[in-house]
Amino acid sequence: MKKKILIGLGALLLAAGAFAIALPSLVRAAGLHPAYDAEAPDLSGRKALIIATNHGVLNAPGETDGRATGVFASEMTVPYYAFQDAGMQVDVASIKGGKIPVDPQSFLFVVRTDEDERFQEDDAFQAKTNNSLPIATVDFTQYDAVYLAGGWGAAYDLGYSDELGQKISEAYLADRAIIGSVCHGALGLIRARNTDGNLLVAGRRLTGVTDKQVKELGIEITPLHPETELRKAGAAFESDTAFRDVFANHVVIDDEQRFVTGQNQNGGHETAHKMMELIAKR
Repeated sequence: MKKKILIGLGALLLAAGAFAIALPSLVRAAGLHPAYDAEAPDLSGRKALIIATNHGVLNAPGETDGRATGVFASEMTVPYYAFQDAGMQVDVASIKGGKIPVDPQSFLFVVRTDEDERFQEDDAFQAKTNNSLPIATVDFTQYDAVYLAGGWGAAYDLGYSDELGQKISEAYLADRAIIGSVCHGALGLIRARNTDGNLLVAGRRLTGVTDKQVKELGIEITPLHPETELRKAGAAFESDTAFRDVFANHVVIDDEQRFVTGQNQNGGHETAHKMMELIAKR
């Protein structure tokens, strides 16, 4: 009997191990972090700016305790390496400058990407995230790509920054940059205005993480939710859906072809490549 029990336990452990090994492939087959097969244009000599959060605690407004959060790794790493591998100079900034916290859950083996692993071995990129440029010192008009990374941390600072709104406005009005975002990064667009003082997102086709995904993940304590805030600002919000929206993917190029926005963490590859395609045409 004891031998049979041991054999049964061994079989269960083997099955569990096999399932664990297969799990990343299974979730990708379900729609997480889909591949985007497209040849990037040569953008040597062009410049890209990636902006991320300084907020590192998932807490209710007014509270200070909570689990660690920040930028969702792939929403920063995937575009960074897409831009860099296309020959672009890539700078990294944040609202206040200094350390950009990275959500530790985004490095879990089930969800981490090849770019996340590359980041963990890249001292130069890590130095940029630990010593990010404060947006106050950055001239956004000097960049061909201005990209806003998401993650839960972005819900606490990107959408509240008048300075970021002004900087996005300057980038847009200089008529040089293609402006992009993924997931909560879209919150960094809601305070930008045109020369008439109207919100840049008003009437514009855009996307960001859905209210449905926020509810499904059970993280509704953050102060701002992209779908809600984009709709409030008058954006023509678009999205896709799935049995769970964490497996959905939708990327939007606005009619003016100045903004490229990705719905959630699955849109990093496509958003970055669409941005680069538009840059190459300009």
